[in-house]
Amino acid sequence: MNHLYSFARPVAAVSASVILTLVAGCSKPADANSAAAPTTTDLATSAPQTKSASKLGDLSAFSSIAKDVATIVDKGDLLGAKARIKDLEVAWDSAEAGLKPRAADDWHVVDKAIDHALSALRADTPIQSDCKNAMTELLKTFDSLQGKI
Repeated sequence: MNHLYSFARPVAAVSASVILTLVAGCSKPADANSAAAPTTTDLATSAPQTKSASKLGDLSAFSSIAKDVATIVDKGDLLGAKARIKDLEVAWDSAEAGLKPRAADDWHVVDKAIDHALSALRADTPIQSDCKNAMTELLKTFDSLQGKI
């Protein structure tokens, strides 16, 4: 029985620290000022912005995938673009629980633009101009929410 207790204590301690780390990492900032404060990573990877960015936070990872898709569409490889946009769909859906509560209206704007691009690329017979327009609008949406336009 003592062996069980000596095993349970470290497991409980590790479990508690993991849970506390996850809760602290997933919690929203207490006030608007801390939400607007950029991290060191943000400063190193982003250009100065004149407009305020979305409360969704850094959308550059999603925007990067969308840029890849747009490049593939521009080359006329709609099958390749269809495959690549799946990465955007999966990443966006995976991040929904953390992003949507921050700014539901902004989240819905991006979600609709992504859905439009998905529909264009997944059409029975995708049309390059429709796909290109959908990707252009999606990229504009990301830029708008990041304060770039």
